Amino acid sequence: MGKKHIGSDFDDFLRDERLLDDAETVAAKRVIAFQIAQEMERCHLTKSELARRMRTSRPAVERLLDPANPSVTLWAHVVVPLARLAAELPRASGTATRRSP
Repeated sequence: MGKKHIGSDFDDFLRDERLLDDAETVAAKRVIAFQIAQEMERCHLTKSELARRMRTSRPAVERLLDPANPSVTLWAHVVVPLARLAAELPRASGTATRRSP
C-alpha cells in the first residue's frame, strides 16, 4: 500500500479555512508563555517583580503569560515586552544582564 492516510493533512485544512496563521500564532504564544513561566519559577521571580523589571504593570505580565489570551499578539504588546523579559532573566551561565535605566 502506498499512502497510509487519504486526503490532506490538518495544516491543509486550516490553510483552506484561513485559520492556519491564527492557530500558529496561538500555539507560539502558548509555548513562549510556558517557557517564561518555567524560567520565572527557576529564578524565583514573581509576576510583580517581573513587571517591575520590565517597567510595566502586573496585569500586563498576566496577559502576556496567559496562554488562553490570544488578543495579546501585536508586536508592541508581545515582542517588545518579551525582549525586555529576556534581558532581565539570567542566562544559562547564571549571570543576569542588566541595563541602565
